[in-house]
Amino acid sequence: MAAEERERLESALTRRWLDLRNHLDERSRRLWLAAEARSLGYGGTAFVAAVTKVAKDTISDGIGELAGEAPPAGRVRRAGAGRRRVEQVDPDLPAVLDALVEPVTRGDPESPLRWTAKSLNTLAGELTAAGHPVSDDTVRRLLAEQGFSLQANSKTLEGSRHAGRDAQFHHINAAVNAALAAGEPVISVDTKKKELVGPYKNGGREYRPRGDPEQVNVHDFIDRNLGKAVPYGVYDVGANTGWVSAGAGHDTAAFAVSSIRAWWNAIGKAAYPDAAQLLITADCGGSNGNRVRLWKTELAALAAETGLIIKVCHHPPGTQCRCLSDANHPSVNR
Repeated sequence: MAAEERERLESALTRRWLDLRNHLDERSRRLWLAAEARSLGYGGTAFVAAVTKVAKDTISDGIGELAGEAPPAGRVRRAGAGRRRVEQVDPDLPAVLDALVEPVTRGDPESPLRWTAKSLNTLAGELTAAGHPVSDDTVRRLLAEQGFSLQANSKTLEGSRHAGRDAQFHHINAAVNAALAAGEPVISVDTKKKELVGPYKNGGREYRPRGDPEQVNVHDFIDRNLGKAVPYGVYDVGANTGWVSAGAGHDTAAFAVSSIRAWWNAIGKAAYPDAAQLLITADCGGSNGNRVRLWKTELAALAAETGLIIKVCHHPPGTQCRCLSDANHPSVNR
């Protein structure tokens, strides 16, 4: 083939390839490239492969399909063809990845999603260093299949970053795992969004008779008699169940511990009849803040009342674990 003719064919094939490749599925591309190669005669497969950068074997497979060796109907490849997924080649990879991110996951424990503080590149690098070579795209797919997400909002703006933040998360994770392994109750607590009590407009719709919507106040001014509802959530980590106690006063430490007491008397005591201790995880602000004196005093009173050793792990910043068995326990920070 003369150089001028070869250049003309390369230019024409390149133009057709760029125009069509994104509009064809895998089998259609394979068959089209095979037809181009057959039309060129001897050396056509090598020529098409050099211009399009498609493997010669792929084009040869397409020539075979044109000759009648097509895959079963509805398939673009024959059964068993194509590269296997990395977790099929390395069956331990998903478990290693989960163990790598689980101690540092954070987010709403009641949400079906989990968040991780490590980037995809960092995770891929650590897996590769551990003998499981993998790309960040594969890590993204595996995390999505395991219920992780990096797309949701998360509360991470907490001022300056503490140097021991990662160690703090590891400490909380170890404490929770140890308690669960011993069959002891572990709960996560937090105050939820306050709501006005009364006929106020809420988002969403519900079925009612046509032309008869529920009547609500025009303005969202607080009702001085009804006030606001203060929901306090208690999440049982081991049982994966939630409990919400609503108050009409203020979000105080006394209310927070009263909610925990209500959960214990209604559910916890029956679910954990042999419990010797209760582990609580909480943030370090609000009514259950790590610096709130009343929170510690009320927990000490609850410990004396129930006979439980109560341990509290506060999430960063300022993670710490305190053990409360009675009001005079030496570990109560006064």
